[in-house]
Amino acid sequence: MKCSNLAATALLSLTLGAAPQALAQKICVFDILGAQGDTYSLMKDYQLAANNFGASLELKPYTDEKIAAEDFKAGQCDGVMIMGLRARQFNGFTGSLEAMGALPSYQALETVITTLSSPKASKFMINGPYEVAGIVPMGAAYLFVNDRTIDNISKLSGKKFAIMDYDNAQAKMVQRIGAQPVASDVTNFAGKFNNGSVDVVGAPAAAYKPLELQKGLGQRGGVARFPVLQLTYQLVIRPDRFPEGFGQQSREFALSQYSRAMDIITQSESEIDSHYWIDIPPEDMEKYTVMLREARISLTEEGIYDKRMMAVMKRVRCQIDSADAECAQNLE
Repeated sequence: MKCSNLAATALLSLTLGAAPQALAQKICVFDILGAQGDTYSLMKDYQLAANNFGASLELKPYTDEKIAAEDFKAGQCDGVMIMGLRARQFNGFTGSLEAMGALPSYQALETVITTLSSPKASKFMINGPYEVAGIVPMGAAYLFVNDRTIDNISKLSGKKFAIMDYDNAQAKMVQRIGAQPVASDVTNFAGKFNNGSVDVVGAPAAAYKPLELQKGLGQRGGVARFPVLQLTYQLVIRPDRFPEGFGQQSREFALSQYSRAMDIITQSESEIDSHYWIDIPPEDMEKYTVMLREARISLTEEGIYDKRMMAVMKRVRCQIDSADAECAQNLE
């Protein structure tokens, strides 16, 4: 009888008195080096910080960004860390950060990310069932060419140019300059460049060593020292699976990691052999800036880029250089 009473008491405590244990939120993390990469390392620290925001995170590394995004859409992940280019499908506003030529410096990028991490911008971070819970710099994308005599835009005509197959903006821009777009993704663009299937790729310095882009550069290639666009990593979550207010706390933590991310970027850029860098004459840089601006305006009119983000980035550019001719124009 005594044992029976004890069993009944234990059963009662399980059914009435014990609180259910919260399930961990799964974050799918794209890093080209998987669990050994810098982005995954950043996310491990984020995992610890998230405990203070009331979340218990489980990280899953992916070396294929497309699969990470698809798993997130299918509900197999509660959040996903991917490049802003691919995150555009979840939030067109933050996904337009990668607009070509829109952020010519890391100073401009930091100002914009700081602005977007403010509570005042929180409404723009939510789009339907998705919320952007953090933005981290990945580094400027530079043009890697297999022949350094391709030192201006006119010489790109007819050249094969690897583009991300999901980004209409890249395809339209490459066609605009007369080059041949070759559909690629993060798993094969470097291989195409290294084996000579394409003449040009756009990539951040972080891709140089792990993807062995020096093979494609060879003895004749070079890297144009002109930031075509600023790449970012963006953490996209389903906010209904996280504690109230998690997104804003997460964005503020991600902002606190900006300097750490920039240290990684600076180190990566320093690892590109100095003889590969191609310095662009100031007069050509001005031409390219105008060309990219015209392309941005056209792509915004087509709905590929978000008008509100274009306005934010123009405002930042003009804060930094108010003498620029675009600041007196009402084009973006």
